[in-house]
Amino acid sequence: QVQLVESGGGLVQAGGSLRLSCAASGRTFSSYGMGWFRQAPGKEREFVAGIGWSGVNTRYADSVKGRFTCSRDNAKNTVYLQMNSLKPEDTAVYYCAADYLNWGRREKNEYEYWGQGTQVTVSS
Repeated sequence: QVQLVESGGGLVQAGGSLRLSCAASGRTFSSYGMGWFRQAPGKEREFVAGIGWSGVNTRYADSVKGRFTCSRDNAKNTVYLQMNSLKPEDTAVYYCAADYLNWGRREKNEYEYWGQGTQVTVSS
């Protein structure tokens, strides 16, 4: 069982930055690939970024490539999403998710555990 708690969301102006954190419980955190997804009102939940067990391998949606960076600290059981050059279209609830012994998968149904989400709002 893995419990995930996101934090770091908020309101920011276009062009600004935010850093999201996702703290995980459980001793097997390093066995999980971690993903970040987002869901805007009226839209499907979509893949944003994924990271492998060691943190070396990452994968990004085209819409955030070059602006967002995903990292993890297995000693702290935490995964991060650094978001720079934010745009109004990045406004959404952001979720982290855990995928046992896999990483970087873009389908939300592949992930076993989810956090409660954190709101990110980017004003123009």
